[in-house]
Amino acid sequence: MTKTELFQIDGQPMYAPDAGIEPSYADLDSSDSGRDEAGFMHREVVREKVATWPFSYACLTDAEYAYTVGLFAGKSTFQFTHPVPGSSSETATTTCYCSKYGIAFHNARSGLWKNLSFNIIEC
Repeated sequence: MTKTELFQIDGQPMYAPDAGIEPSYADLDSSDSGRDEAGFMHREVVREKVATWPFSYACLTDAEYAYTVGLFAGKSTFQFTHPVPGSSSETATTTCYCSKYGIAFHNARSGLWKNLSFNIIEC
């Protein structure tokens, strides 16, 4: 598996994911947002277009798995470098955190970790 400079955590390159990364963007509403008794929605947007980058890896060796999870282990936030949408070479660095971490299992027969997935979410 090869590392890529396009995606980095605290300046350390990540392994290139198995599939293309499709970031998504969501607005954050304040706790005062919601529907009134008539059913009308009232939104108080605190921040627009907060990014989420989903990563997944089908198979990882013990060393690849340890390196990958070690990039964000024990960190509540970290600096995440990623490509700028719409640019093929420009990158940006934002403060992020890791969420929805999951792995299916370690296959003792093949010695590989299967289906590692996690989201990197902009703070």
